[in-house]
Amino acid sequence: GFHLSGTVTEPATATEPEVTYKVAISFDRCKITSVTCGCGNKDIFYCAHVVALSLYRIRKPDQVKLRLPISETLFQMNRDQLQKFVQYLITAHHTEVLPTAQKLADEILSSNSEINQVHGAPDPTAGASIDDENCWHLDEEQVREQVKLFLSQGGYYGSGKQLNSMFAKVREMLRMRDSNGARMLTLITEQFMADPRLSLWRQQGTGITEKCRQLWDELGALWVCVVLNPHCKLEEKSCWLRQLRKWGEMDVCPLEDGNYGNELPNITNALTQSSGHSQDSLARPRRTVFTRAIEGCDLHWQDSHLQRIISSDFYVSPSYQREGESLLFNSQGQPLWLEHVPTACARVDALRSHGYPREALRLTVAIINTLRLQQQRQLEIYKHQKKELLQRGATTITNLEGWVGHPLNPIGCLFLTLTETCRLEEENCLEISDAGDSKPPVYQHVPVATSSQDSGESYLSLALEVALMGMGQQRVMPEGLYAQDKVCRNEEQIIARLQDLELDPVLVQTLRKQCILLLEGGPFSGLGEVIHRESVPMHTFAKYLFSALLPHDADLAYKLALRAMRLPVLETTAPSGDVTHPHHLVSVVPSRYPRWFTLGHLESQQCELASTMLTAAKGDMLRLRTVLEAIQKNIHSSSLIFKLAQDAFKIATPADSNSDTTLLNVALELGLQVMRMTLSTLNWRRREMVRWLVTCATEVGVRALVSILQSWYSLFTPTEATSIVAATVMSHNTILRLSLDYPQREELASCARTLALQCAMKDPQNCALSALTLCEKDHIAFETAYQIVIDAASTGMTYTQLFTIARYMEHRGYPLRAFKLASLAMTHLNLAYNQDTHPAINDVLWACALSHSLGKNELAAIIPLVVKSVHCATVLSDILRRCTMTAPGLAGIPGRRNSGKLMSTDKAPLRQLLDATISAYINTTHSRLTHISPRHYGEFIEFLSKARETFLLAQDGHIQFAQFIDNLKQIYKGKKKLMLLVRERFG
Repeated sequence: GFHLSGTVTEPATATEPEVTYKVAISFDRCKITSVTCGCGNKDIFYCAHVVALSLYRIRKPDQVKLRLPISETLFQMNRDQLQKFVQYLITAHHTEVLPTAQKLADEILSSNSEINQVHGAPDPTAGASIDDENCWHLDEEQVREQVKLFLSQGGYYGSGKQLNSMFAKVREMLRMRDSNGARMLTLITEQFMADPRLSLWRQQGTGITEKCRQLWDELGALWVCVVLNPHCKLEEKSCWLRQLRKWGEMDVCPLEDGNYGNELPNITNALTQSSGHSQDSLARPRRTVFTRAIEGCDLHWQDSHLQRIISSDFYVSPSYQREGESLLFNSQGQPLWLEHVPTACARVDALRSHGYPREALRLTVAIINTLRLQQQRQLEIYKHQKKELLQRGATTITNLEGWVGHPLNPIGCLFLTLTETCRLEEENCLEISDAGDSKPPVYQHVPVATSSQDSGESYLSLALEVALMGMGQQRVMPEGLYAQDKVCRNEEQIIARLQDLELDPVLVQTLRKQCILLLEGGPFSGLGEVIHRESVPMHTFAKYLFSALLPHDADLAYKLALRAMRLPVLETTAPSGDVTHPHHLVSVVPSRYPRWFTLGHLESQQCELASTMLTAAKGDMLRLRTVLEAIQKNIHSSSLIFKLAQDAFKIATPADSNSDTTLLNVALELGLQVMRMTLSTLNWRRREMVRWLVTCATEVGVRALVSILQSWYSLFTPTEATSIVAATVMSHNTILRLSLDYPQREELASCARTLALQCAMKDPQNCALSALTLCEKDHIAFETAYQIVIDAASTGMTYTQLFTIARYMEHRGYPLRAFKLASLAMTHLNLAYNQDTHPAINDVLWACALSHSLGKNELAAIIPLVVKSVHCATVLSDILRRCTMTAPGLAGIPGRRNSGKLMSTDKAPLRQLLDATISAYINTTHSRLTHISPRHYGEFIEFLSKARETFLLAQDGHIQFAQFIDNLKQIYKGKKKLMLLVRERFG
């Protein structure tokens, strides 16, 4: 039958009663072509009731009554039976059917009606005609709605996953050769093109978000697959081409390289002296995500050689043709396919996607045989040019279009096609499973089907070989952040797949052979002896190769990884005319090169490779030396070298066993290099680096410490050398850690003292105190350090530094030296009348107290300095009060007599201080009154009371004060309220 109808009952649940739905399904040539169900469920997929009815029909065909089409049954009735049938039918459904029946009756009875122009009548229960299109039922409205919803969620709430599963659904439809695949992809694309964010991103000139970009890439790749369907009709293809062109011409259509073309090169293009390279990018046609599919519409499958390749495993050249050059076969007679590699791989993807796995595999083998032959030929060409290229030390790029990170993912496609054949699982799953699927696939060797049975090759070893060839291809770094990021991402994806392969002897042999070819491959290999400075670095790839090879061929592993350590874009200057700026810096000056947006990531990968080698070489002095040299030559970032030094240190000092001296020395050497690199540049991690270096040198031993102390000036600033390095080396912890004997301790101490004196000479301001502290135990050194301070005091030191050292001297029991330094400090100081909270006040009070305790002479010496430097009345009165409370000279300096009498303010030296204090009060009063506000009146009266206490220390103080107050009343009589307060308090 062609029409299935039935009722499906959904059983009652705790909350819902039992429900019955009417379901009708039309089908044609084993496809469901339309469905209706009373549940009204809207989804891309069929509702449960449609599925239930279909399964019932499939599983119990004998339970479903099979009837003839209704037209056959009617044909068997006579005139009376037909009349009866129609009247009963109308009666059963009179409300719905009656108007239609009336209308049809009128049309049949009218001789010239449209219905009478056609022979026969339609029958929904009969099948479609053989010429009619027949395709699976697809609810188009639902597809639109769902895509729209997922896009509006912007990649959140798992919508990216949902869209990817819709793409997977399209691939599944293509594989089942369901013509709805292309239809569904069209509906998805229409919604993608209508995404309102596109025009927003374009206006703002921001790139599309990362998640969204990947979806657009997949969309573009799927269209390439669709248009390359080997069995599509020409009219279908031209219809797709029209659509793709229409989308591609829309200005919101995303570009293939992932931006809206307004990254920096535009500014470059606008400059007149722009170089040829930039002109190219102006003239280059606009390539959208659909451009590859549009180009794919020009490809066909009619080539007879191609047809023979994909239709037979045993297609070989006749043996008489095997001599000489041939474009169709290699010397073993195996067919070649000489097409642009990504295009050829797109054909493989199309065959795979459209359900032709054997054909895809045959074409893959032909492509690999072609790549091998090209590799051999390139090797021969290189051997002839080798000498000249090595002399030049540079090469031109042979592959402008890299296969890794390519929009069509050619290498990933070949690798998947080959490994799928070797998977051990029952279900041969095409979809790339999500990360949630943690069990790695298991592969087995499947021999390559060829006419020569003894080839001994397997599809698995071919997969490894082609992945290594592709990853090792020397290619230029593409332009634009997105394209560069994609190179890294694609490389990581391929390596993750390679790591799923168990390396048995067969695969190890393939690996070794390919690695040797890559090392010898000259300019065609990213691991060749000479590469272009714009070449995509090989660090990530080499790290995989190194780890994979190490257990089987350590020499080859190291040779390869060391070769890959280079990063020429940072090592060489650009060709002449562009020497001014290394182009990895963001620069608006016209440059011959694109900017490397992923440089930070690439440098960290270089560092990872080095770290992997250091770890493996632990204990092997020779290998470590070589790795160390490679690091010093190729890594240019101090923070990365520091990270390597820390890594090496960690590996060299395991918690549970003895340290490894070879690796420790490497860590120290890298640390020293970091010190030299960051000595004159600002680096926020510098203090951490210096501390770490001392820790590392301590682990290495006393000789390392002596060495860094002796060569401090090439490694540290004077401040670092004294306050961090020497201080740590001389600390109790270090001496315990190293368990040193007396001569060793003395040697270290002597080095530290020498360093301290050198630093104090070079930078007395910051190092003098540390130098004195370090030299405490050695009289001569201490004296030298003190002399350095005295010499520097008059010129290069601030009063704060001098006061600090003076206090230190007093604390050490050198009060006279402390006094000398305090006096020198006073000459640098100037305290204004209103600076009564200045931080130096405590130092001034301390200096005066020190002088007073030493005796009358010292006090007499310091008071003129105080009077000269301090103009703040409250500070001066505080000093005066302290000096009159006790007798001077109580410190009891040996050999001095002390009268024990209090000092008088009438006699020198206190008289000078008293006069200075009174005049300071007078000056301050006038200064305050020039701009006083009523809310400060109370505070001002208290200030005058303090002044009166000081005035009264003088013999005629009360007279002086009275005159002073009278003066104020006269001068400031305008401030009536204030003068009233003055009268109230002072008469």
